[in-house]
Amino acid sequence: MPKLEGFEFWSRTLRGARHVVAPMVDQSELAWRLLSRRHGAQLCYTPMLHAQVFVRDANYRKENLYCDVCPEDRPLIVQFCANDPEVFVQAALLAQDYCDAIDLNLGCPQMIAKRGHYGAFLQEEWDLLQRMILLAHERLSVPVTCKIRVFPEIDKTVRYAQMLEKAGCQLLTVHGRTKEQKGPLSGTASWEHIKAVRKAVAIPVFANGNIQCLRDVERCIQDTGVQGVMSAEGNLHNPALFEGRSPAVWELAEEYLDIVRQHPCPLSYVRAHLFKLWHHTLQVHQQLREELAKVKTLEGIAAVSQELKLRCQEDISRQKEGEKPSGGLPFFHWICQPYFRPGPKEGSKENGGARSKRALEEEEGTTDVLSKNKQKKKLRNPHKTFDPSLKPKYAKCDQCGNPKGNRCVFNLCRGCCKKRAFKETADCPGHGLLFKTKLERSLAWKGAQPRLQEPQQAGPGEPGGFPEVVGSALA
Repeated sequence: MPKLEGFEFWSRTLRGARHVVAPMVDQSELAWRLLSRRHGAQLCYTPMLHAQVFVRDANYRKENLYCDVCPEDRPLIVQFCANDPEVFVQAALLAQDYCDAIDLNLGCPQMIAKRGHYGAFLQEEWDLLQRMILLAHERLSVPVTCKIRVFPEIDKTVRYAQMLEKAGCQLLTVHGRTKEQKGPLSGTASWEHIKAVRKAVAIPVFANGNIQCLRDVERCIQDTGVQGVMSAEGNLHNPALFEGRSPAVWELAEEYLDIVRQHPCPLSYVRAHLFKLWHHTLQVHQQLREELAKVKTLEGIAAVSQELKLRCQEDISRQKEGEKPSGGLPFFHWICQPYFRPGPKEGSKENGGARSKRALEEEEGTTDVLSKNKQKKKLRNPHKTFDPSLKPKYAKCDQCGNPKGNRCVFNLCRGCCKKRAFKETADCPGHGLLFKTKLERSLAWKGAQPRLQEPQQAGPGEPGGFPEVVGSALA
């Protein structure tokens, strides 16, 4: 059967999907995908998988894809991060029989993606991306798709999308934020960028960003003309988003836990989902936050969820007629609803309000108000301080900037020291690296070994020699 492309692929293989659950690391696992599909999702992505690890590690393949096969979980797109065409294609070949398309992650803006050189940090390397998409398009039996972030300039974003389309991308998901827009600096996604891309390419486009409820989905499709809308954080706080419903949190929490019992996944995934679902309630009943963080079993998590349900029902019974939700929420805390990430505090006049994420973190450490994570650490260790001036100062490695070893003969960190000592066959006692000493010992040991004399070849007629030929037939 010939490989379907573009709009034919979207309409036939993906069944014209408009409501899409985003690829989310440790969050879009099989159990969550099945829950989302029950409540209006028409297409799901796997969590982002590392192509190189997928190729070399059979257990990684089993745990993250092969053992998560389910007939109800289709259509499905598997997403990889990669920065090498051959590795990307090898991983895709191993996955293509378990999905309907392979997606290349070009949108991850996190620091781990910067260190690993993948995701949104490849968006300037157009030659490499062309080779990756072209090779995958030529060798895979399923279509290749891409998920990207935008550039600040609309025209550059359009040219970027057209380059990917020309290389063989059959469907494009556009997250309307730049790679710098993340965490407290997320801001609003630009639908203008998405609209411009949709008009400029001849393949289906999905929009991602600013999706918190079904009205946002409908408005996005109308304003941008895209074929579908992808939700990540909105889906995590309300899996029934695509149904246009906002049910009680315990309804979806209990349903999700039932699915997990049938399709097990790591406990950390389950805990993270419950923290998202119960987010607003845990602001009210904060003592149960610690309980949810500490439990070690699935049934323990279910028990905390049940206790949260009982607390909510008590809150409902005490509710007065005409009472409105507190905290500026659109609904009462026990109802599934969006979470609006708080923006950064207003910057000073000197920098015109522009604040880096690092500046925000440093400011938090100098104020009396600590972040939730720091408050938890303070509870565990009351003597802990977050004053930057009291933090120990470390001398930096001359090569990479990590803390150097105090007794390193090269003034390097252990990693850089090991490379240099190996290259120069040198010792660094401070790091316990003895390449020179071991080589000298090896040579000394070899020199002390007695040399074996080579046996001399015996002549004809001598013991061990060739027999004399008498009256040879060759004479």
